[in-house]
Amino acid sequence: MRVRLATTALGITAALLALPACSTDTTEAKHQTPFSARTGKPSDAVHKPAALPSAALESRLLDQSDLGSGYLPNPKRPAQHDDVTVIGCQALSQLGGDAATGGTLTFPHKAKAAFTYGYSSSEISEELYSDTANKLSTGIRRIFDAMTGCPTYQVVAGGTPINITTQKLPAPRRLGDQQWSQLLTFSTAARSTVVKQTAIRDGNLLLIVSGAPALVDRHLGKALAKATATG
Repeated sequence: MRVRLATTALGITAALLALPACSTDTTEAKHQTPFSARTGKPSDAVHKPAALPSAALESRLLDQSDLGSGYLPNPKRPAQHDDVTVIGCQALSQLGGDAATGGTLTFPHKAKAAFTYGYSSSEISEELYSDTANKLSTGIRRIFDAMTGCPTYQVVAGGTPINITTQKLPAPRRLGDQQWSQLLTFSTAARSTVVKQTAIRDGNLLLIVSGAPALVDRHLGKALAKATATG
């Protein structure tokens, strides 16, 4: 399957393109907090709050003052246009298009921020989306189900073969209305990196935090609290 590589909703493209500069970090993976997925039925039939505009979502993202010392904002990457071939994942093939790299979350209201933790060069990114609960739930569930349905597959990006393994993790049931989480390992011939992704839907908001497992665990609750704060 040939697809075009675009800026992805789950931040996977950034991991793919940055992989040659990353090294394996087993310390954070060993100390990550286990999470698991919980599904529930969105309550759109009862209440359909209006989607928040992108400008409002921007103000709800974590910034350097929220994260603490040692975090530097990553410059925004331009959309990439490398050809991508996905091998060995029928579930992603059935979704088609950019689904293999998480690119099917095309909600019109969105905002994103990404940071590097300077002392370790680990990265963390936060994405916020707003739409009806049903649309948010359906969109993110399709991606996570497809990706975790393939324990191993390969992506060839810009001529570089990258082996990917996925593992569904328990998600924090105490947060939001629905939760999903997974651990991905991206490996080339010489290097590998581990990325944790946790998604939380709270009403008409969808939060996705991706990056080094320890950083995701550290900032997930804080990100959700700021994203859902009122007043």
